[in-house]
Amino acid sequence: MARFLPARMRGAVVAFGFWTLLALSYALSSGLSSIGEGNPPAWPRQLTWSLADYWLWMLLVPLVGWLGRQGATRGWRRFLAVHVPASLGVALAQLFAHLLLYWWLCGPGRMPVHTLGDYLRMQFAYNFHFALLTYWVVLAVLRGLESRRHLRDERLRNARLETQLVQAQLQALRMQLQPHFLFNTLNAISALALADPLQARLMIARLSDFLRLTLEERHAPQVPLARELEFLRCYLDIQQVRFQDRLSTRLDVDDDTLHAAVPNLILQPLVENALRHGLLAKAEPGSLHVAGRRDGEVLVLCVDDDGLGLPPEGASEGIGLANTRARLAMLFGDGARLDLRRRDGGGTRVELRLPFRELAA
Repeated sequence: MARFLPARMRGAVVAFGFWTLLALSYALSSGLSSIGEGNPPAWPRQLTWSLADYWLWMLLVPLVGWLGRQGATRGWRRFLAVHVPASLGVALAQLFAHLLLYWWLCGPGRMPVHTLGDYLRMQFAYNFHFALLTYWVVLAVLRGLESRRHLRDERLRNARLETQLVQAQLQALRMQLQPHFLFNTLNAISALALADPLQARLMIARLSDFLRLTLEERHAPQVPLARELEFLRCYLDIQQVRFQDRLSTRLDVDDDTLHAAVPNLILQPLVENALRHGLLAKAEPGSLHVAGRRDGEVLVLCVDDDGLGLPPEGASEGIGLANTRARLAMLFGDGARLDLRRRDGGGTRVELRLPFRELAA
């Protein structure tokens, strides 16, 4: 039932239950103490005393909270200047209200006083220090809850800012990759425009499909592997027009990996790197093999080529590989890895290992 109430009303219900429970526990303790001393407990009077005391403090909690916020961030001198007089005033007001209400409801009972003035003087001596202590306990609890709320809000704000920063960085990296690919493709179209207009038009159509798919997923940091393979097929269709019979490609991806989450446009720069640095300068025809499989809780993606192999040791990585490493670090931290190594039969293997997590297609 409580979860259907508005948040403010739920808080009021919880506060009422908390203070009532404190009052009942105090009344029970007083009654049992009376029994232990051999006196019959006066349950109605003890309940009235406890409920009046704690319910009055419940009503004063918003005032104590407001006072707590006044000196919260201005140093200890300001804090003490606010709360020393405030604690004396609030405790005094609560105590007199409590005693007047109790006298009005129950009277003196068996106490050795017969007038309200005598009763107030007697109870003040016994109970003012307790009211003063209650003020400071309530203040400490409220400041602790406020500090916890501020810490939680700060963490949420930092998490949002971190997410926005990562998204901005990923978007910047993608903006670097797309012009890099576009310039290469446009140069190829320019070269074919006079020599082979039909092939140039075919490349333009394939480029249009690729850009359409890219724009459809421009806000998604991760996509299902099946969607990523659509991008890759469009890209390979463009390269197939460029290289004609000099290039053969094969995709070998297990069906149980098609819904796995992968960074958007993660395979295209790896394939482009294999073409540019491995196959483009090769005199004879070359082949490219893209494979995907699941290894426990890890998705393994491999791009193999039979080109010229890795560049000399110490050579800098291209923009595609550098950006891919940066994207993996931002999305997965140490949970992802990209490795380059020479293949036994010649050429290069790029192996990408990501945490396996499924997305809807």
